Amino acid sequence: MLMPNKVKHRKTMKGKRTGLATSCNSIDYGEYALKATECGWINSRQIEAARVAIMRAVKRGGRMWIRIFPDKPITKKPLEVRMGKGKGNPEEWVCVIKPGRILFELGDVEGEVADEAFRLASHKLPIKTKIIGKGDELR
Repeated sequence: MLMPNKVKHRKTMKGKRTGLATSCNSIDYGEYALKATECGWINSRQIEAARVAIMRAVKRGGRMWIRIFPDKPITKKPLEVRMGKGKGNPEEWVCVIKPGRILFELGDVEGEVADEAFRLASHKLPIKTKIIGKGDELR
């Protein structure tokens, strides 16, 4: 699973998920990309599941870049614990996604292969996405 090695403050607030992505919103490395169209959280298990789906679809050919990293801790209290007594312990790590954020990029593959790989990966993610290419905005 993806998670940070060290963080200064282990517990953070939930924060807002509104607005558009201001960084990582253009294709920088590959020719095809999977772009988010709505906001949400993606945890480390979902990133790994999408990565495996993409690599199986391209049969380990081409190059893939993961442009997101889960760096926000989500805390949960144990079951059947009374209210109060402070905040719970960190249970999972998530990445905050805003519309326009590039999630994955593929290079050195055909367009049809990239479309199928990103279609399979989008089923593993909890947010709506679209497939874009370097030359054209929407495939």
